[in-house]
Amino acid sequence: MARRPANRFVCQSCGAVFSKWSGRCDACGAWNSIVEETVEPTATGGTNARRRAGSRINLVGLAGDTPPPPRIETRIGELDRVLGGGLVPASVVLVGGDPGIGKSTLLLQGACALARAGRKVMYISGEEAVDQIRLRARRLGLEAPTLELAAAINVADIAATLDAEKDLALVVIDSIQTMWMETVESAPGTVSQVRACAFELIRLAKQRGFSLILVGHVTKEGALAGPRVLEHMVDAVMYFEGDRGHQFRILRAAKNRFGATDEIGVFAMTDQGLEEVPNPSALFLAERRGHIAGSAVFAGMEGTRPVLLEVQALLSPKAGDGGARRAVVGWDTGRLNMLLAVLEARCGIKLNAMDVHLNIAGGLRVGEPAADMAVAAALVSAATGQPTSAGSVYFGEVGLSGEIRQVSQPDTRLKEAHKLGFEQAFLPRRIARGNRKPTAPDGLGIQEIGHLGDLVSLFTGAMEEAEA
Repeated sequence: MARRPANRFVCQSCGAVFSKWSGRCDACGAWNSIVEETVEPTATGGTNARRRAGSRINLVGLAGDTPPPPRIETRIGELDRVLGGGLVPASVVLVGGDPGIGKSTLLLQGACALARAGRKVMYISGEEAVDQIRLRARRLGLEAPTLELAAAINVADIAATLDAEKDLALVVIDSIQTMWMETVESAPGTVSQVRACAFELIRLAKQRGFSLILVGHVTKEGALAGPRVLEHMVDAVMYFEGDRGHQFRILRAAKNRFGATDEIGVFAMTDQGLEEVPNPSALFLAERRGHIAGSAVFAGMEGTRPVLLEVQALLSPKAGDGGARRAVVGWDTGRLNMLLAVLEARCGIKLNAMDVHLNIAGGLRVGEPAADMAVAAALVSAATGQPTSAGSVYFGEVGLSGEIRQVSQPDTRLKEAHKLGFEQAFLPRRIARGNRKPTAPDGLGIQEIGHLGDLVSLFTGAMEEAEA
């Protein structure tokens, strides 16, 4: 006897399943995210169904000669950098980002570049008509007569089309939340539809050997919308980040089975689309004004690439009887509070009655602890009114006792600072045995700082000299 379809309630944020509807998901805490979905019974259910006997799988040893996977270069250097050298055949990449940040523009540029190189590329959009894609390509000055376009959302039709094509190199699906399968009784964008559509498209990519790029929507918190199982199904997850108030866009890998996850690609949004930024440090510091209190240059690392950024701090007396305000753009608020506590407890800098505003200029978000000393320098500079030297850079991690700890790749940071014309670098003092002294390029001075109090004394000493 055939079983009747069953209804279940699924959270669209985390994928948790419930027997009845409720306003709040008990698994992830999201409100109004539970949607009723219909589950079709499988044809092989029942206790009397015959099961296929399993067969022994082949086991191999860890040692062996495995060549690196072949790469398909997209002709966009920054995109290839984040991918680990280019697209891998039969791989699946999930790209997420805020609406209007430039995901479709970047992928259309990459698809056109591959098509011009003689590769067979297919761009399928579920959000735009073909005429809209053509208009955007014309506006950006893109020409690729061999690029194949389609506007479709039915995965069965898309699968039949892909299965009939030969020598496909790349397929772009924009976006996975718009795809729909007739066998799943739910609306496009729901957990069941996204999971089923992605599974069918990924199966085709692995079977036919073409690279697949899926565009995914993001939530208001910036995370990829839909179940996290989608991130586990793909080979790489990339986020396209940026502030619409800035021209810079950052492509960052959160997962990559064929490359590093700490690489970034830097782009600039222009009238001609997204342009690569091979030297982001020069652009991030292009509008910097030297000899301003509350400003310091941080020599950071994003993957294997050194990046110099300006850290800006502004202090003002707090308004009203409430607590002091901490406004942060581009850095971690919790780490700023920790650094303010260390400055007060270990160095005697009283900032609890001041509103603190901290900004990483340029729109890039910094996550490495090496920015602690640059942020401390900007804060102390703003508190004392003494500007930092226009030719100095800072990097080093600050501990709770005020010590300055070592960070990775100091030589690379120093070379980038010297290349951009900086004259002095403040970095952690070598205390532990075995720490090699960084090799400074000719013309770049090094000053080692062992404790945060030593950094503060540089500004207080300059202030006393100015008053005298």
